Amino acid sequence: MNAQEVRDIIVATLKTIAPEVDEDELVADRPLRNQVDLDSMDWLNFLIALHTALKVDIPETDYSKLGTLNDLVGYVLERSLA
Repeated sequence: MNAQEVRDIIVATLKTIAPEVDEDELVADRPLRNQVDLDSMDWLNFLIALHTALKVDIPETDYSKLGTLNDLVGYVLERSLA
């Protein structure tokens, strides 16, 4: 899977939690939770959905590393190559 495919899956997953998200307005290096106004429960549901969609384990200890869209894409690519 390449970076664009991972990004597309992340955005599609995000839209299941926050359907009002406009993909064209997302800034890849800004905190994602702030951009789409997700509370902690929505963010947790999003990360769980990502785990399911991408088959990548995301331990709770790594949640703080996943603030931006770029962070998420890089994390998934790194984990899927390992």
